[in-house]
Amino acid sequence: MASDSSDCIFCKIVAGEIPATIVAESAEAIAMRDIAPVGPTHVLVIPRRHVEDATKVGVEEAQLLGELFELANQVAQAEGIAESGFRLVANVGDAAGNTVSHLHLHLIGGRDLSWPPG
Repeated sequence: MASDSSDCIFCKIVAGEIPATIVAESAEAIAMRDIAPVGPTHVLVIPRRHVEDATKVGVEEAQLLGELFELANQVAQAEGIAESGFRLVANVGDAAGNTVSHLHLHLIGGRDLSWPPG
């Protein structure tokens, strides 16, 4: 996966070059609806600045990560899934199904996500 932010779809969304359904924003992050949802609520929470993926995150990004989680919690509250439960997932690499090389959290909820399913 390339780390060039000039071709990054999420960077283009942040810049307003590509439309997205934005559900919440903060100074450092954006939350938007996933275009291929796997649950009734499926929102992506991304940093405004390009960070390739979770392997590129260190202690110097602690504030950024805090803001991502805070925004995810605000969205969970607004979507009515904070009390029932939700999942936050950060995929890294092709084998994990990561298709965009820009750090993002999948906020998924609105249905039973307990494991094992059934």
